[in-house]
Amino acid sequence: MATTALGEYLSARRAQVAPEQLGRPTHGVRRVPGLRREEVAMAAGMSVDYYIRLEQGRERNPSAQVLDALSEVLRLDDDAHLHLFRLAGLLPAPTRPAAVEQVDPQLLRLMEMWPANPAIVLGRAFDILAGNAAAYALFDGFQQGPNLMAKIFLDPDARSFYPDWEEVARYTVAGFRLQQGRSPDDPRIRQVIEELSHASPDFVAFWERHEARGTRMTSKRFHHREAGELTLQINAFDVLSAPGQELIVYHAEPDTPSAAALARLTSNAQL
Repeated sequence: MATTALGEYLSARRAQVAPEQLGRPTHGVRRVPGLRREEVAMAAGMSVDYYIRLEQGRERNPSAQVLDALSEVLRLDDDAHLHLFRLAGLLPAPTRPAAVEQVDPQLLRLMEMWPANPAIVLGRAFDILAGNAAAYALFDGFQQGPNLMAKIFLDPDARSFYPDWEEVARYTVAGFRLQQGRSPDDPRIRQVIEELSHASPDFVAFWERHEARGTRMTSKRFHHREAGELTLQINAFDVLSAPGQELIVYHAEPDTPSAAALARLTSNAQL
């Protein structure tokens, strides 16, 4: 059994790579999903014993060269590669964040200057720290408090609000996993994980995949109870003045039914 975050990550990612992706023939019954430990070790150019010790947490100081080789074998993208290095302790420890997250007043004023574009600020634990009037109109109806993860996994209307709920949930959890890797000791992040682990089997299933991804979906489909169907484009920006915070802005392609629906929704929000 894996005893470290690094070991858990390697084991989970190994299970998601098919032997065919390494050009390995598959014969007979395979007792484990994905790659066997010896297949990973051979492809990465290390001994099987060393790789087993990594997964079991008995080897805690792999080199950058070892991690690079494993990253290639496990088909990790840039975000997942970075997450692997964080788990191995080869990146500087993050600075301790402020106990209470606050949104810069100038950013709040900027968001209110976009009456036609829903905009929200997410905290490091995906708490919705602020939003403009258009955002509150778009997300009206969610009843699970100010945390985006809770809204997706605990709100009974989430699956109808997001027609592509499974994809939305998967991307959101992968982004949250990346945040957890940046701040593994953050008490609020731990609290969200603990609460959802007890309340949502769906969250547990996604979380156990150990996907870590900073790239957000480029668009989302919504089914709003008043505005109907909308497809909105997404732009995400790191808030440099507050590491861990993220500004999310939505817009509709011009001259589309979604643009007309969003215009109706946001105009009502200004009344």
